[in-house]
Amino acid sequence: MAIKIGEEKFFNRVENGINNDFMRKAVASAQERMQGRRLDSINALGNWEDWRNLAEEIRQHTLENLDFYLEQLAENVVKNGGNVFFAETAQEANDYIKGVVSKKSAKKIIKSKSMVTEEISMNQALESIGCEVIETDLGEWILQLDDHDPPSHIVVPALHKNKEQIRDTFMEKKGYEKTSDPKELALFAREVLRKDFLEGEVGITGCNFAVAESGSISLVTNEGNARLATTIPKTQITVMGMERIVPTWEELDILTSMLARSAVGQKLTSYVTGLTGPREDGEVDGPEEFHLVIVDNGRSKILGTQFQSALQCIRCAACINVCPVYRHVGGHSYGSIYPGPIGAVLNPLLSDYDEYKELPYASSLCAACTEVCPVKIPLHNLLIEHRRVMVEEEGKAPFAEKLAMKGYAFAASSPSVYSVGTKTAPTVMGPFTKNGFISEGPGPVKLWTDIRDLPELSKGKDKFRTWFENRDKGGN
Repeated sequence: MAIKIGEEKFFNRVENGINNDFMRKAVASAQERMQGRRLDSINALGNWEDWRNLAEEIRQHTLENLDFYLEQLAENVVKNGGNVFFAETAQEANDYIKGVVSKKSAKKIIKSKSMVTEEISMNQALESIGCEVIETDLGEWILQLDDHDPPSHIVVPALHKNKEQIRDTFMEKKGYEKTSDPKELALFAREVLRKDFLEGEVGITGCNFAVAESGSISLVTNEGNARLATTIPKTQITVMGMERIVPTWEELDILTSMLARSAVGQKLTSYVTGLTGPREDGEVDGPEEFHLVIVDNGRSKILGTQFQSALQCIRCAACINVCPVYRHVGGHSYGSIYPGPIGAVLNPLLSDYDEYKELPYASSLCAACTEVCPVKIPLHNLLIEHRRVMVEEEGKAPFAEKLAMKGYAFAASSPSVYSVGTKTAPTVMGPFTKNGFISEGPGPVKLWTDIRDLPELSKGKDKFRTWFENRDKGGN
């Protein structure tokens, strides 16, 4: 499974993000821009909280009846002439996809944007059997050319790149000779990718939502590349996470509207495509063969747990676009293709706490993510629950932290010990105090004082307890 990106330790990744001035400015600008558009679009819709309640109800109902809707979807896909494969693991999904591609003797694969294919390392699996996989989403294509740089945002994968970096990548990898003007860069990409579209033997897409009642898949895009990837090649493969399903077209209409408004502040994206099986007799475009790969890859173990609501996610990135932590450290700091608050919740579930133990703590718990989520995932509460599980059930708290908490519990439960501690604390911290501030604290305090100062500890009459006692006695 490849939700993990890179091998650097968490705090090294964070430091790299904080020191990347361009990335931080780009993220801040994008967050403000997307938030502004989002607010305009949801205000225009009206009754936003009612829509959120409805979207949450749809997602909860679907998850609670997921077995029924998956079976209905599979039956209808087959009725429409397609093929369905349920993959429990990433390996099973990749083996099936490689089997389809090998059977066709295909060597050139064109692909639209898909987080789940990133998750299962599908591109690398196909490259291992000699295939060339071409990303056709502009952002993903840029990252692919730039030595497979991982995405840093769910909706805007190349957010951390500036136009000069993109120009240099085009020059180095594709012989580009013009300026860094975005229009010229986009036109060049269009000209190069047009040839790839025409030569593609197999098209692979993700799936925003599958419609159980008709066996259809829906793709929500702004570039139109997904339509070319699903109409030109003779074979189409769609890979979907098992939770990305709606009962009927009516629910699809609602969730697509919520997705577009929350992700990019549009009433609808430029292209909302519904595809139902391979092309029929008399139709002029579309694939001759269609395969739907439904991926579990750890999702089923989340069902029925206190974290089930995380599977309500529709990948809009609204939580990322409002997160103050993401704003300062960027997407790569999370060490996963799923960044931001939703990544901090999902990554430990899809992988484990050993790999992502820091992420539930990489949050201010301001609850902004929960407030903007269009399907009302209680993200900040889930982060708190992760912390509880790690400490109380998994025993993942560091030894020093356990010792410190036991010491604090002992001191806080004894008035006399607590009083002695508060009296001696200023003296103990004296060597670390300068000009009224603690700038280089010891132990656990160091992580805090590395980036901000603490005021010196109060002494004598400045202490709260002293003031309170004097107040009760009629003092000032």
